[in-house]
Amino acid sequence: MIREFKMPDVGEGLTEAEILKWYVQPGDTVTDGQAVCEVETAKAAVELPIPYDGVVQALHFPEGATVDVGASIIAVDVAPGGGAAAPEASEAPKAEAPKTEPQAEPEPEGRQPVLVGYGVAQSSTKRRPRKQAAPAAQAPAAAQAPATAAPAAAAAAIQTEMNGHGPAAAVPAPRPLAKPPVRKLAKDLGVDLTQVTPTGPDGIITREDVHAAVAPVQAPPTLAAPAPEPGAPAAAPAAAPPAEAGARETRIPIKGVRKATAAAMVGSAFTAPHVTEFVTVDVTRTMKLVEELKSDKDMAGLRVNPLLLIAKALLVAIKRNPDVNASWDEANQEIVRKEYVNLGIAAATPRGLIVPNVKDAHAMTLPQLARALAELVTTAREGKTTPAAMQGGTVTITNVGVFGVDTGTPILNPGESAILAVGAIKPQPWVHKGKVKPRQVTTLALSFDHRLVDGELGSKVLADVAAVLERPKRLITWS
Repeated sequence: MIREFKMPDVGEGLTEAEILKWYVQPGDTVTDGQAVCEVETAKAAVELPIPYDGVVQALHFPEGATVDVGASIIAVDVAPGGGAAAPEASEAPKAEAPKTEPQAEPEPEGRQPVLVGYGVAQSSTKRRPRKQAAPAAQAPAAAQAPATAAPAAAAAAIQTEMNGHGPAAAVPAPRPLAKPPVRKLAKDLGVDLTQVTPTGPDGIITREDVHAAVAPVQAPPTLAAPAPEPGAPAAAPAAAPPAEAGARETRIPIKGVRKATAAAMVGSAFTAPHVTEFVTVDVTRTMKLVEELKSDKDMAGLRVNPLLLIAKALLVAIKRNPDVNASWDEANQEIVRKEYVNLGIAAATPRGLIVPNVKDAHAMTLPQLARALAELVTTAREGKTTPAAMQGGTVTITNVGVFGVDTGTPILNPGESAILAVGAIKPQPWVHKGKVKPRQVTTLALSFDHRLVDGELGSKVLADVAAVLERPKRLITWS
């Protein structure tokens, strides 16, 4: 009894996902709840669990394929050993026997439609097949072929071949050991993992190995917990595939996070009327407070940086001006004011720019907020941010200062009312107590939806953030 597992909607409304990695192969036994593959949606990379027990019969799409939600991706025999499929299996080799070459036994015919890399032996003698070598039109046929042509002799031959005991020319190349983010990086850089020398434990290929295989050597993409505004070209750290010698153009497929970000930013820019205001502020006292908090025993083991106090300053400003924390309901023609703050932090990751948010940040103490921000950054760096973590945001902070940028005009996340861009904090001449002195100065930029936030309200919010950062004791008096 063959059950088809279809690509689910793992991102609440997303229409497609890319298969990054298969964890199972035809013939493997799976159990209910076992993760069978990792897929990347337009929002995040997630693992898909199989909802029943059985034996894998076929994988309908290779790694790297983009699959529509609702399409069958894997066939599982939930009643292995049943008698229904036995007669068909015995008839299939007889029907195909006149068409095969003497050296091609029936079992390769049954294996041909499955995942690239485990196809017929003949192809492995030429070169290691690429992911594009498996046309999508052949994929659905894989649902019936393994089920109808899998006699015991064929299974034994396949197992022998895969264990390296068959003819030398028929052994497929071993699959390189690498984690999904490293495979993604290699794909973006155009690196063949089979040609990379691993230096990690147990022969695992690391990010450094991939970069070392690129000539000329490229700097690895960096992850800044706070990153530029969504849609900014400099915010996506994933490197483009290197251009061939003499090439004048390089084409990069638009998919996954980059595709979703582009669509969201276009929709936001042409739906919400943006207004951006700026203020330059002396944050010397805030920087001193950051150093004091690092040595505070109540903050021991927590990540304390300027972003923490900037986030707290924005939360205080929202508390004093609650109307800024709202959304626009076009269908009902209503402004929906949120009594909670889900604080988004724009983060640049190897998969592109994402904006996870801290749920109910308004109710957190400073140590709780520090812990939540640290977890958000760690999860994003590991590529484990879930779609749920990026939904429901109300306002966002993007720190363009980590790239040495003074300021910017950030674009709103769709559905949110405001986004605060923080520029680089650096010494500048500043008039302090009637004298020009070097002070730690930064520029803040607040973009807001003018349907929800008028100039007065936006100015008050930005001025309050600046006032707290200038004199951080207001965190106590205004809270």
